Amino acid sequence: MKLKHIDNDGISLRTIHRWLIVGALIISALMFYSTYHLSASFSRLAKASEQQIELRKAARELMDASDYLTEQAQRFTVEGDMTFLNNYFEEAFKANHREEALEKMSAGSGDSDALHRLQAAMDSSVALMDQEYYAMKLVISAKGYTDYPEILKDVELSEADSKLNNEDKMRRATQLLLSDDYYDLKEKIRSNMKASLDELEKMAYDSDASAIDALRDEMLLVRLVIMLQTVGIVFMVWLTSRLGIHPVLNAVDRIQADSPIPEVGANEFRYLARAYNKMYDVYKRSLEHLNFKASHDELTGAYNRSGYELLLSSIDLNSTYMMLFDVDDFKHINDNYGHETGDEVLARLVQVLRSHFRSDDYICRIGGDEFVVFMVHSTENQRNLVEAKIDKINNELAMSVNGLPPISVSVGITHGSKVSDAKSLYERTDEAMYQAKQSGKNTFAFYQQ
Repeated sequence: MKLKHIDNDGISLRTIHRWLIVGALIISALMFYSTYHLSASFSRLAKASEQQIELRKAARELMDASDYLTEQAQRFTVEGDMTFLNNYFEEAFKANHREEALEKMSAGSGDSDALHRLQAAMDSSVALMDQEYYAMKLVISAKGYTDYPEILKDVELSEADSKLNNEDKMRRATQLLLSDDYYDLKEKIRSNMKASLDELEKMAYDSDASAIDALRDEMLLVRLVIMLQTVGIVFMVWLTSRLGIHPVLNAVDRIQADSPIPEVGANEFRYLARAYNKMYDVYKRSLEHLNFKASHDELTGAYNRSGYELLLSSIDLNSTYMMLFDVDDFKHINDNYGHETGDEVLARLVQVLRSHFRSDDYICRIGGDEFVVFMVHSTENQRNLVEAKIDKINNELAMSVNGLPPISVSVGITHGSKVSDAKSLYERTDEAMYQAKQSGKNTFAFYQQ
């Protein structure tokens, strides 16, 4: 009966292969997605940290710039040295640190409390600068300087201050920059700057906490993907082992044991197993239906020539030893003891062979005193076992039993893996048996390539 199609009892290897590819692509996509977002979270955290550092740096630069201007203005009113005036306006208009700091903070903090506090500090700073300008103009007037910044030329002294003598103008300028009002403005600047820094610290903390939370979520996703990947790999290994590898290994064991293959595993393998089992059943039935008389030797009970031919065409040569036994000087036994005794000698030989070989092995009589033994399911490295069997057989045949004369056999041996077909197997084994005869009989020889 032919197998026309593969049934749907099992899972198809093609289906498994497609799903494995799909699963691998999905897991790879998830891994790429999770690692990409993890990298993005790291970048956001780093960027937020860098931005907060820049903001805090800008706020401190603003405070430092304000303190520097105050110092230069006070020293100018005390000492009247133009160097301090020049330093003041170098910082105020050329270095421009305060404006740069304010610009950085405006870009980084947006419409936040920190920026509002900073703007209030700047407003106080402008008021402070107006007072400093006025004090500087008093010093310039007292010293009679003519070369000074254009912005101070627009500053007009009050009528009372204009009438002061030079010494009083210097004293008045110093009082303006050391008065409580001046330091109240300074304190207001510092207070607003401190509040701005505190707000920046809070913004930094909130930003870092938010970034860390996002990073933690991304790490969780990565761990889940890794767990999914691990489970997927374990499942794939289990599935391929269950449906492919294990059924194949089990099938090899069953074939070596000369038994049917279980129809399990993937759909395609079940199809192969079913096909093999059908051929196996046909083979077994053909052996069972052989007429005993047609396939066995009536004298010895061994397979006859027909049985030998059938066996030779059906056994697995690659796992079989073929041994050709020939009774030494059998003609002498017939001539001296008679043909009846010769027949009994041959029957005894088969009995001895059966006692030293397994029930699965096959014993065939292919000629008058020539016998073949097929030792199946045997690897080539069992040579020592074969040698031991033949030695024991010859030792047993050397003893006289029931009045029968002692005999010996010469044996040629070939493993099926050494040849390409059944005909070559017999020819090589016959050649090996001839070599055993030539070496003195009562011995054996393996075919040598």
